[in-house]
Amino acid sequence: MHILVTNDDGVTAPGLLALALALRQIPGADISVLAPHKNWSATGHSKTMHRPLRVWKVRLEDGSQALASDGSPSDCVALALLGLLEKPVDLVVSGINPHPNLGHDVTYSGTVTAAMEAVIFGVPAIAVSLGGGYAPQEILDYRAAAEIARRVALWVGKRGLPREILLNVNVPHVPMEALKGVEITRLGRRVYRDQLVRREDPWGRTYYWLGGEAPTGVPEDGTDIGALARGVVSVTPLQMDMTAHDAFAGLKGLGAEIMGG
Repeated sequence: MHILVTNDDGVTAPGLLALALALRQIPGADISVLAPHKNWSATGHSKTMHRPLRVWKVRLEDGSQALASDGSPSDCVALALLGLLEKPVDLVVSGINPHPNLGHDVTYSGTVTAAMEAVIFGVPAIAVSLGGGYAPQEILDYRAAAEIARRVALWVGKRGLPREILLNVNVPHVPMEALKGVEITRLGRRVYRDQLVRREDPWGRTYYWLGGEAPTGVPEDGTDIGALARGVVSVTPLQMDMTAHDAFAGLKGLGAEIMGG
């Protein structure tokens, strides 16, 4: 099984190394790493179309070789699947993100959208995030998340996934022995506390920060947010078809009214 490892935090991020090390423990697995050279967090499903992309070899902290690109997480996946890697990729695993990706986060997350890019190409994909990382100077332990990622990758490698489905995995920031199980979940309701911060530079010109406190969420049963709050690993299957099928009935007559003026 040839596994592509990528992320949105940059090729030198500790979460990526922890993930690659864990996946290398899968018997017979061939691991390739191709990730952005810088942090692309919260850039969503970004694709570079108006400039050339560059790729170069780098060394990870453990001395192993990887590839870095000046493109986005989605670009890295596309590069690999379009032929930059000579061997076909069987599975893409993106992460490990230092913060959870829950609810509406999946639309912002470069970690998740890298996995989406793989699914567009017809390749099974997993996005892995850690339920921590918001406290300043917090020292993160990726070992449990990396081990869960390895086990999920093994499961997908043996059983596969339905076409256009990816798995969004969020792991509580606790030791492996403290995890309280695994739950298949739906997306929860994120609560954002964004603020517009207005400032002036030394020349009197106005600039803005989009700031605010770390997001929270409604810990409802059956949701990714609820599972993480209880110390449970959340595995949420996401689909690329975002059509709101239940809204069809309420939109009856829309076309006639529009065309009728």
